[in-house]
Amino acid sequence: MRNLKTPLAAAIIAFGFTSASYGAASATVSWFNAPRAATFGGVRPVETYTVTDLGTLGGAYSGAQGINPSGQITGGSGASNTADAFLYSGGQMMSLGNLGGSSANGNGINASGEVAGYSTNARGKYRAFLYSGRNMRDIGDLGGGQATAYAINDTGIVVGSSITRKGFNHPFVYSKGRLTDLGTLGSHGPGFWNSAQGINDSSQVVGISYNAAGNFLAFLWSDGKMRSIGTLGGDWSDAYGINSGGQVTGQAYTRGNVQAHAFLWSHGKMMDLGVLPGSVGYSWGFGLNSFGVVVGQSQQNSRNGYVEHAFVYSFGKMRDLNKLIPARSGWFLKEAYSVNDSGQIVGDGTIHGKDRAFVLTPN
Repeated sequence: MRNLKTPLAAAIIAFGFTSASYGAASATVSWFNAPRAATFGGVRPVETYTVTDLGTLGGAYSGAQGINPSGQITGGSGASNTADAFLYSGGQMMSLGNLGGSSANGNGINASGEVAGYSTNARGKYRAFLYSGRNMRDIGDLGGGQATAYAINDTGIVVGSSITRKGFNHPFVYSKGRLTDLGTLGSHGPGFWNSAQGINDSSQVVGISYNAAGNFLAFLWSDGKMRSIGTLGGDWSDAYGINSGGQVTGQAYTRGNVQAHAFLWSHGKMMDLGVLPGSVGYSWGFGLNSFGVVVGQSQQNSRNGYVEHAFVYSFGKMRDLNKLIPARSGWFLKEAYSVNDSGQIVGDGTIHGKDRAFVLTPN
């Protein structure tokens, strides 16, 4: 789960320590008896999904982060202390390996099947990588020895976060063999985490940056300039994804900072997507497609405090994805991270108690 409510959580995520569940047998469940929609992103919303377990690389868990237009998927799979990045294609999960360390994860994938993510090296340092079909390549850093990549566009441009020579976390763009520091919204210290999280094919970049007052804000970087896209009335916001039309999703705090909701930003206006019924007041938008369909998670009340539920937002309504799959499938869908224009959704959840990556396909 990419929960950036606190600077500590943000710093943990900066170099790969997300709390998203990764997790053996592969299974597909179809809901044949339910009503079906027409085309996704067209006339009306999807009513039901087929859910497919992506399996693992032989370890205990897997988790999916990104999906491209042809349905290729990336993420991570491993055991308790080790993990490799993977590419799932044609019904098979293939390991992309690592950069000599014990942990790696694919965070973004483009239409060509190129993958961007992070891997530890032999010294335990987090390194941003680009996989282009043959091998995993370290793309460098901004001088501080560590970096992680979060997204890649169809022209092969990668974005992420890196430590600078001064020990600051700054967002970067990697293009033509070179990392460029995008700067910040005003923060100038090692205690502030700034990161690029998404990029579209127009090279517009979104992410999170602290301003001079110490507030973290969702930013849009375009034409060489970074600007905040605002909040939902509170002091803080994060941006995670941007589509081809320049629409942005993420999380923003509401007035009084007592809740934080997923949002859809378009043409200079930020729309509150709300939360699922029974929520504790927090939701995140992690990914969106060209039609403005958003996927993410909502924190729900439970006996032990709260639990995450994966959601899809389309046609003005946020819906719990757990209610759009068979009730007796054995699945519980926690987080949805990415959606393509065919309406396929990837994320992580549990199947009969085992942590697994999933892909949902509209019926």
